Amino acid sequence: MILQPLHEPEAARRNIRLLLLRDDLAHPELPGNKWRKLKYNLTEARRLGHDTLLTFGGAFSNHIAAVAAVGRLTGLRTIGIIRGEETLPLNPTLARAVANGMTLRYLDRESYRHKQEPEFLAELLRETGPAYVVPEGGSNALALPGCAELVSELAAETNFNYLCVACGTGGTLAGLLTGLAPNQYAVGVAALKNGGFLRTDVDALTQAASGRTFSTYDLRTEYHLGGYARFSPELLRFIQEFQARYGVLLDPVYTGKLLFGVLDLLRQDYFSAGSTVVAVHTGGLQGWAGFRQRFGHRSVWWPEGILPSG
Repeated sequence: MILQPLHEPEAARRNIRLLLLRDDLAHPELPGNKWRKLKYNLTEARRLGHDTLLTFGGAFSNHIAAVAAVGRLTGLRTIGIIRGEETLPLNPTLARAVANGMTLRYLDRESYRHKQEPEFLAELLRETGPAYVVPEGGSNALALPGCAELVSELAAETNFNYLCVACGTGGTLAGLLTGLAPNQYAVGVAALKNGGFLRTDVDALTQAASGRTFSTYDLRTEYHLGGYARFSPELLRFIQEFQARYGVLLDPVYTGKLLFGVLDLLRQDYFSAGSTVVAVHTGGLQGWAGFRQRFGHRSVWWPEGILPSG
């Protein structure tokens, strides 16, 4: 486990130790929370005798990329149900998923909204054949123990007071909550606009996994910077400056917003003086290739030199 100090003036002013947990370096193809969320789902899939994983995601999904990589690494067949119409040539995320052996199927956005309904899933499995279903983003009760292990690994390295993480489906935050000590606090930074619904999802996940809900967390919804996977010059400029200062590339969908939010909260004196604050870099860097494909041509809007090269 690599803990990188972030020497921010606002942290030094209040004697706060700010650390970046480099979970993105845990595995070259399955960085951070994606592997943690899949770990016990894979155990369950094997226990039930499945040789196929079926999951859901958007066309640039980190989760789709991770499940495809897991399939290649473990010998499991993988099926990705992609939101939206097929577009050729495939974007970098989907092309890599296919190269890793994933079979892609596409659902229009209206049909995709029914993906969690039992009748819809049953019909889908009749078409694809038997499979172990992993929900979009990998967030279910079995995802939480793997994320909770991050807390115990971190506690073995250092004492900390706050653990901060980006939120898309809420599964990682929920898992961290189940592993925290009573005197520790989690801060989730929502990557989506209008992400307040994540509180309900986080509480439902912790209830399903541990039989209880938690009050030891805060969900910050003001750092979406335009919405999920939206183009934001302000965010991209921040990512470039962060990389220049610390040699760490963040992604524009999750971790860029997380660190933008954490540093803003520092300026607002959100964290207690003398505390240790850990922000988790959960990876997601594969998404840069698709982000360049989607937005790199918008030279009128793209700040000069802002597109990271890493």
